[in-house]
Amino acid sequence: MAAVQIDLGNFEEFIRRLNRAAQGEFRNEFAEFLQGLGAEFLRIVEDEIIRRKVMDSRLLLASFHQGDVNNVWEIRDGGLTLEVGTNVKYAAFRNDGHWTNPKGVERRWIPGRWDGHRFIYDPSAKTGMALKQQWVEGAHYWEGAIKIFEKIFPKLLEGKLQDWLNKYFGM
Repeated sequence: MAAVQIDLGNFEEFIRRLNRAAQGEFRNEFAEFLQGLGAEFLRIVEDEIIRRKVMDSRLLLASFHQGDVNNVWEIRDGGLTLEVGTNVKYAAFRNDGHWTNPKGVERRWIPGRWDGHRFIYDPSAKTGMALKQQWVEGAHYWEGAIKIFEKIFPKLLEGKLQDWLNKYFGM
């Protein structure tokens, strides 16, 4: 009976590379990639706010940065979760739309002054404006950013996966 000989040299190299990736190096690289995806998404959100000309967007724009006090940015190591967003209270109103007055209030007085076409709120002003109840359509910048990100994500992931395959397995 003939013996079967198997050359396991290449398999041993594969196991060595797999062990290297499993020692945490790959996990760390994946966490960095995830953080980069979050930063890219926030950049897209900022671009959408500018492109859609969201009114009075300075605080809103500033809140979509990693580490900003008005920002939600969380990465959990165990499950590799990334959560991005903003704590700016009017962000949802600017995105989703809103009524100008509380429910049941037809008109309300807002103290302030006009500077050209812009109204500046000033609680101590003797002048101001009467605000009639009406719907203000949202800019939908968040949904726009998600659509853009969903288009570019597969290519980003595919490129990164290929980099990892090349690095760890020489493929």
